[in-house]
Amino acid sequence: MDFKFTEEQLMIQRAARDFARTECLPGVIERDELQKFPREQVLKLADLGFMGMMVDPKYGGAGMDTISYVLAMEEISKIDASVSVIMSVNNSLVCWGLEAFGNEEQKQKYLTPLAQAKKDGDLYIGAFLLSEPEAGSDATSQRTTAIDKGDHYVLNGIKNWITNGSSASVYLVMAQTDAAKGSKGINTFIVEKSWPGVSVGAKENKLGIRGSDTHSISFTDVKVPKENLVGTDGFGFTFAMKTLSGGRIGIASQALGIASGAYELALEYSKQRKAFGKEIMHHQAIQFKLADMATRIEAARLLCLKAAFEKDSRLDYTLSSSMAKVFASETAMWTATEAVQIHGGYGFVKEYHVERMMRDAKITQIYEGTSEVQRIVISRSILKG
Repeated sequence: MDFKFTEEQLMIQRAARDFARTECLPGVIERDELQKFPREQVLKLADLGFMGMMVDPKYGGAGMDTISYVLAMEEISKIDASVSVIMSVNNSLVCWGLEAFGNEEQKQKYLTPLAQAKKDGDLYIGAFLLSEPEAGSDATSQRTTAIDKGDHYVLNGIKNWITNGSSASVYLVMAQTDAAKGSKGINTFIVEKSWPGVSVGAKENKLGIRGSDTHSISFTDVKVPKENLVGTDGFGFTFAMKTLSGGRIGIASQALGIASGAYELALEYSKQRKAFGKEIMHHQAIQFKLADMATRIEAARLLCLKAAFEKDSRLDYTLSSSMAKVFASETAMWTATEAVQIHGGYGFVKEYHVERMMRDAKITQIYEGTSEVQRIVISRSILKG
């Protein structure tokens, strides 16, 4: 078992760290306050090749491995989780799904610009549309319909909690084509935001990751060409579940980064803040908090890397990605809360960052499969074995 990173992986980690500190840190508090989409930062991520990290270079991607992706996600999430979730959705859910299951025409037309996150010099990213008002954790209960009209489908319905909802140019939409078949009647369609009948709802006023744009998306008699069906008929639910398994590695890495960032700030603060005549790092109560933080973060990191290794090795990573996601997200929430506690009153104000990290951490326990759903996946796996 080799715990050493390659030179290329270390180079990517350094590049992501430098980018986060120089490009994401300035203005991060203001973007959070104003719910401002980090357009400039995302375009610069694209220039680094970080918006299509794992995509084959023949489709405009960087051809990196999943371990490199985990390292980059952690570094960027230490500073701005809003930037990292935009990166995660485009990489894990949109690009990966199209590369794994799209046909050659779809890859040439959509994957290539998505992997570069640019088209004609402008931002070009994607979104993953699964959740609905009545279908969150229960993804089988799709109400959005796609009726077969011969040479095209007619799409109607509404999706909610969509990351990149207004900034995306392309949507991967899960819809029911035959309700009698249940989950086997669900399909995935590539839908362009500019098509008639596509409507973007108001931006959600969120607790955390406020820089990312989260919207509901409505479809009213949207005409979808037959060639925009992803995979074979009835493959949509399987597509969603397989794609989300990889997406959980991205969100686990985001959670890891939030935890690491909060811990680093708390550690530094403990060396500066004095109480009862000495720096608070000399008080055992604080030492134990820091020790627990460091231990849990390292455990979360190893789970993330194990899932990434299994994915790169073409092994079944469903169990490991769920373990990484549930543990890393709960580590993020706990660590960020303890970081606020270590900062005391200063942790409760925005200029010290940790209160934002605490707010950002919460969503990692919810999206791309709640902690409860992850425990269902894990328990089914271990009981089956």
